[in-house]
Amino acid sequence: QIAFMTLTLFPIRLFFAAFMMLLAWPFAFIASMGSDEQELEKPLSWWRKIVDVLLKAIMRMMWLAGGFHWITVKGRRALPAEAAILTVAPHSSYFDAIPVTMTFASIVMKAESKDIPVWGTLIKYIRPVFVSRSDQDSRRKTVEEIKRRAQSNGKWPQIMIFPEGTCTNRSCLITFKPGAFIPGVPVQPVVLRYPNKLDTITWTWQGPGAFEILWLTLCQFHNSVEIEFLPVYTPSEEERKNPVLYANNVRRVMAEALGVSVTDYTFEDCQLALAEGQLRLPSDTCLLEFAKLVRSLGLKPETLEDDLDKYAASAMKMKKEKVDLKEFSAYLEFPVSQTLECMFALFDEKEDGVIDIREFVIALSVVCKPSKTLETIQLAFQLYQSEGGTVTEEDLACILKTAMGVSQIDVTHLFRAVDEEEKGKITYDDFYTFAVLHPHFAEEYLYADQMGAESGLKRRSAPNGICTDFSPDSIEDQRKPLQKKLN
Repeated sequence: QIAFMTLTLFPIRLFFAAFMMLLAWPFAFIASMGSDEQELEKPLSWWRKIVDVLLKAIMRMMWLAGGFHWITVKGRRALPAEAAILTVAPHSSYFDAIPVTMTFASIVMKAESKDIPVWGTLIKYIRPVFVSRSDQDSRRKTVEEIKRRAQSNGKWPQIMIFPEGTCTNRSCLITFKPGAFIPGVPVQPVVLRYPNKLDTITWTWQGPGAFEILWLTLCQFHNSVEIEFLPVYTPSEEERKNPVLYANNVRRVMAEALGVSVTDYTFEDCQLALAEGQLRLPSDTCLLEFAKLVRSLGLKPETLEDDLDKYAASAMKMKKEKVDLKEFSAYLEFPVSQTLECMFALFDEKEDGVIDIREFVIALSVVCKPSKTLETIQLAFQLYQSEGGTVTEEDLACILKTAMGVSQIDVTHLFRAVDEEEKGKITYDDFYTFAVLHPHFAEEYLYADQMGAESGLKRRSAPNGICTDFSPDSIEDQRKPLQKKLN
């Protein structure tokens, strides 16, 4: 079917879809010329309403060309005055743009997107909230802009937000980011379904790339999508004061409507688990638990690297000194709490009430830089090296055991390979030189023994063949207490 469709229908569909997008460009360009904020807050003029209808029709023809012959819509879309924000989930593909083009609701987009030829003009037409990567204060400004629009009593268009913040495989709902819930105004949950026999829609961290997804989808004779507008969710006073609670409660409602579970994993956790660094993490790594505790403790992703530098500098002064819970609390400058106790327990290998602070720093480095293996190892060498700048095999085992989040690891083969002169100690330069010559050293010297079928550390396969499934096996699994890292 793919071969036949590639030679026949695929090029026709691709050409027609591209033509529809080009056809929409001049209308969007003219309609967005000279518009300012004051004009946007006014009701649409008669000619802009006509442009709106034309653009929606053109976009619908574009999706029709892609095989989306029928788009099933359930429920009623709320008016802007009823719900200023539409929260959409699960987010699993760039085809999730379908509800955007149907509603022309504003979205949150990278500022760079407006410079994309043709597509950038269409994006500007829907009056998005732009996020600038070059502006360090962009996150705060974005939240303030969302809040300003949401509290305008319907003067601004509705804002459509995908609170998961990334594409998932629809097997569960990951943690919602709080941005859509900070304003404390009513939101309307919107759920998406793609009830197709063959899934060519899902676009996640692993599996087919963007162009392959487009090709396979256009080779499907028919593609189904369902959009369901759930009842407006009005937050309680407690939820208004606590955006995280608000987000979790809305996520629960959406998960029930979809018939899927929820998981406390976030986009950052998935990045960590699927990082392409030289030390791929095993599926049962406790670093995912550690990352969750880091967030619960209040350490923010945007400042995590600065925190890492501060904690690393302090750990270097402490050298091999071990600390108890009270000292760990003072070191992190956080009061003793259940979260802090759980984090402490992860590193309390012998359950004797003290931990090596260097292990915490290494784990934090992996969470901060999941793909930058050598940077983490370089930092670890600085923490463990003797006055001569060397580490022993025992030190290397501790470094890699912590960096992978496992209880035991055999580094003998790796250490001997690096220690060519058989000195019984190595420097970071020795390790770096070896890593450059053997970029796949982990697979060759560590994972061959540690990641085999008998070890139980093989990655779980994806339920849809595209992305690793991070959802808990059952509701009961979500309620299990955190396991110790080294036991």
